[in-house]
Amino acid sequence: VQLVESGGGLVQAGGSLRLSCAASGFTFSDYGMSWFRQALGKERELVAAIGSDDSITNYADSVKDRFVISRDNAKNTVALQMNSLKPEDTAMYYCHALRFFRGKVDYWGQGTQVTVSS
Repeated sequence: VQLVESGGGLVQAGGSLRLSCAASGFTFSDYGMSWFRQALGKERELVAAIGSDDSITNYADSVKDRFVISRDNAKNTVALQMNSLKPEDTAMYYCHALRFFRGKVDYWGQGTQVTVSS
């Protein structure tokens, strides 16, 4: 099983980045997908989530109206479009896959760093 994030980097405040996560080794369309982030010295927090069939999305209040999560079940990818970035968005961003089948089954990526300069 692999979740490989890409697209992180350094951007000025007000700019945009698009993160992508490529999944392999499991039935992607059976899993809800999420993006989490963890800033230095803080706990990991949920940023955005999308249902397995793309019908439901959920966002942290801090990113609503700025970030958009999407998935492509044909390509086994999930993306996070981040607009109007703020310095407080600086964090390591992680891709997460979750399914409840005979218990909880989940996978994490290694993360991609996003740094927003003021």
